[in-house]
Amino acid sequence: MLYLFNSSRRCPALSLLLLLTLTGLATRAQLFNQDSLKLISREFSFTEGPAVDKKGDIYFTDQPNNKIWKYSTEGHLSLFKDSAGRANGLYFNRRGQLLACADEKNEIWSISNDGKVTVLLSDVDRKKLNGPNDLWADRKGGIYFTDPFYPRDYWTRKKPEIAGQKVYYLPRGKGKKPIVVADDLAKPNGIVGSADGRYLYVADIERNKTYRYTIEPKGKLSGQKLVIDQGSDGMTLDNQGNIYLTGKGVFIYSPAGMLIGHIEVKEPWTANVCFGGKNRTDLFITASTAIYKLPMRTKGVD
Repeated sequence: MLYLFNSSRRCPALSLLLLLTLTGLATRAQLFNQDSLKLISREFSFTEGPAVDKKGDIYFTDQPNNKIWKYSTEGHLSLFKDSAGRANGLYFNRRGQLLACADEKNEIWSISNDGKVTVLLSDVDRKKLNGPNDLWADRKGGIYFTDPFYPRDYWTRKKPEIAGQKVYYLPRGKGKKPIVVADDLAKPNGIVGSADGRYLYVADIERNKTYRYTIEPKGKLSGQKLVIDQGSDGMTLDNQGNIYLTGKGVFIYSPAGMLIGHIEVKEPWTANVCFGGKNRTDLFITASTAIYKLPMRTKGVD
């Protein structure tokens, strides 16, 4: 103890590093218990896109098998929709509609409770989108979505019809056209908005960065700001403003961008995360062929 004290006097940076490390560990201990991570099921090919409905039930995709599954708050796993458009990212809007990035034909879907599909967007100026990947809906019903290009073996086309990989905003309403709101990214992937609707977070998985934008009144974005020097596949936020990124497990960052926790998931890849359950206190993690649940000492946001 005396040695640490003397060393810290001569090396303030060492003291600061030690303080930050201990603070991070303490925050992690307050957020979750690693030993409480529970495997729900491992019967899929590749899980993605978890989304929570008003009840707290979780919906997620098994993209290679073209299915959307449901995991209820009672712990029951069931098939929600077959022939699911090779859905990737999912999100429930405030009207209770399940929105989906339907990767098979590069479309944006709305899916009713009985599985009926309404195609909200199929092209931009008669050109196919690259491949909508993830999405988030604002309070007005508008949809932000990322459109990176990941070639699929079930596509007939081998190259994109639209130049660049961008973020779009689709205003609510029949016949509305999407607008490009961010074209300053290499490969946008995960996306989520803040609870107050003021900010949009977008992960650039190619540059390995996560940015924050200010949301303007008509849906446009401004003020790109680097918040985390790490990219992500999917992401979510909690009610403390912490940011959850995926890849090799789940990385938890403070609103200021400091790493405060890491959830170890023993799978080749962790694709996405979402808070769910009756009180939104369970973190659901889609990882490779499996889906997991982890009780948290914080809550998700709508």
